[in-house]
Amino acid sequence: MSAIDALLERSRARLDRVGPEQARAEAAAGALLVDTRPAAYRRAEGVVPGAVVIERNVLEWRLDPTSPDRIAEAGDPGRRIIVFCNEGYASSLAAAQLRDLGLTRATDLIGGFRAWAAAGLPTEPAPPGDDPA
Repeated sequence: MSAIDALLERSRARLDRVGPEQARAEAAAGALLVDTRPAAYRRAEGVVPGAVVIERNVLEWRLDPTSPDRIAEAGDPGRRIIVFCNEGYASSLAAAQLRDLGLTRATDLIGGFRAWAAAGLPTEPAPPGDDPA
C-alpha cells in the first residue's frame, strides 16, 4: 500500500462519512456543505445549491472557529460540516484535518460532487464570478 493510500485509510477511519442522500438531509437540518473543488471543476460540472465554496488551500483558515479569517458560518465548533471534492478523496483528508482543529463533527461526502450529481440531487451552473470564501 502506498503512503497516501495508508493516510487516506487512517483519515477515513476517523470519519462517519455520508452518502449523497444523507448529506442532503443533514444540510436541510443545518449542516454546512463545503465545496472544496477548484473553480475549473465547478464551472465544468456545476455546484450544489446552498453549498459554501472554500477552495482547499484556505479551508482550515476559513472554518477554524478561532481564526480571524473564518467565514461567518464557522462560529460553532460543534456544527456539522460536510466537505466534498470531486470524487471523495481529497475531502476525506480535509475532513480529518478539520477534526484535528477541533471540529469534531466534520466529515465528507462519499463519492464527492460526482456521486451527488449521479444520485440525481440538485445541481446548478456555477455562478458568474464564482469566487470562493
